[in-house]
Amino acid sequence: MRPKTWFMLLSFSIFTGATFNLAKYTVNYFTPYSAAAWRFGIAAVIMIIFVLGKEKANNKAALVQNGWMYAVLGFIGIFGFNALFFMGMRETSPVNGALIMATNPLITTLLSAIVLKTPMTKRQGLGIGCSLAGVILVLTQGSWYMVSRLAFSIGDIGILLGNFCWALYGVWGRRFLRQSSSLQTTSFTMVIGAIILILFAVVTPNQHQVAAAPLAAWGAIVFMAVFTTVLGYLFWNEGMKEIGAAKTSVFFNLVPVVTMLITALSGAAISTVQIIGAALVILGVALSSGLQLTRKVRSVGV
Repeated sequence: MRPKTWFMLLSFSIFTGATFNLAKYTVNYFTPYSAAAWRFGIAAVIMIIFVLGKEKANNKAALVQNGWMYAVLGFIGIFGFNALFFMGMRETSPVNGALIMATNPLITTLLSAIVLKTPMTKRQGLGIGCSLAGVILVLTQGSWYMVSRLAFSIGDIGILLGNFCWALYGVWGRRFLRQSSSLQTTSFTMVIGAIILILFAVVTPNQHQVAAAPLAAWGAIVFMAVFTTVLGYLFWNEGMKEIGAAKTSVFFNLVPVVTMLITALSGAAISTVQIIGAALVILGVALSSGLQLTRKVRSVGV
C-alpha cells in the first residue's frame, strides 16, 4: 500500500470516528433535522461542483436513466439515515453510536445475500453473529433485565435503524442503478436528500435558536460536511480503487476505536461493557473482511 493511500484511509477513520462526538455536541444547539440539513446542504454543493467538473458529459444520461432511483436512494440513504443518526445521537453516547455503525459492513453483507443473492460463507456468518453479539451487549448494557423487557435506549434504536437505511442505500444502489458512476450516485442522491432534510428542518418547530449557536457548533457542522462527508467519501473510494474492498474495509474497524479515544480524552467515562462490545464488533468485522481477502487472493491465484 502506498503511503498516500494509507494516509487517506487513516484520515477517513479519524474523520468518521470524530463525527459521533461532533454530532453529539451539535444536537445541543441544532435540531436533528437542522443539523443534518446544514451538514448535507454544504456537502451537496461541494459534491455538485465535483460532478459537474468530472462527469459533465454523462450527467444527463445518468439522470434520465436513474432519476427515480436517485430519488429513492436520496430519501432512504441521505434523509433517512441522517435524520435517524442525529436523532439517535441526541439520546445515546458517541461510543454506542460508533459501535452500532461499525456493524454496517456486516448488515450490508446480510442484505446483499437477500437482495443481490450474494453467497454468504460460514465464516462471514460467524463474523456477523460476533458483531451482533457486541452490539446487543452495548444496547442492553450487559443487563439481562433489559433484554427480557426490551428496554433499549431510543437513541441506540435510532442509530440502528439509520445503519439499516445506509446499508440498504448501498445494496439497492448496486441492484438498480445503471451506468452511474459512484461520484454521480453520491452527488445526485446527496442533493435530493439534502433538499428533503431542508424542507423538514423548515417545517419542524425549531427547539433551539440556531442563530445563537456558538461558533464551535458551526465549526462542527462544517467539519462533518467537508471532512467526513466530502473528503471521507473521496478518500474511501480512492482506497477501494487502489487496494480493493476487502483491505479498505479494515480501516472501518478503526472508527469506534477513534471515537472511544476522543471520548476518553474529553474526560467522559468508557464502560467495561462498551470495551467488550467494541472488541466483539471489531472481531466480527475482521473475520468477515479477512475471509473476503482470502477469497480474493485465491481467485487471483487461479
